[in-house]
Amino acid sequence: MAVNLAADIKPISYIKTNAANMMKYVNERRRPIVITQNGEAKAVLVDVQTYQETQDAFALLNLIKIAEKDIQNGKFESSEKVFSDLRKEIFENGWKDQELFSNNNWKRKIRS
Repeated sequence: MAVNLAADIKPISYIKTNAANMMKYVNERRRPIVITQNGEAKAVLVDVQTYQETQDAFALLNLIKIAEKDIQNGKFESSEKVFSDLRKEIFENGWKDQELFSNNNWKRKIRS
């Protein structure tokens, strides 16, 4: 998302006197506002949904980073073993419809 220099960068004095309008702006347009103080960028005002999405993205990136480290350290198993173990656990815990989880049906369900 590109910053619109005319609309998306505001001095703190403007934010103070127009806080309600600025909150409405970021919530309706889902565009951040860069807040300046003494001519320098100091903060960013964003809507809650954008902030939450950003936090979720960082959390996902952190999980990927952890997974990559595990792979580098050889701490992983093949998908075949993982699914085999899952099927075994499901069968041992009393699932009635074992045909649903047979190898051929499982692959067909994944592809569709």
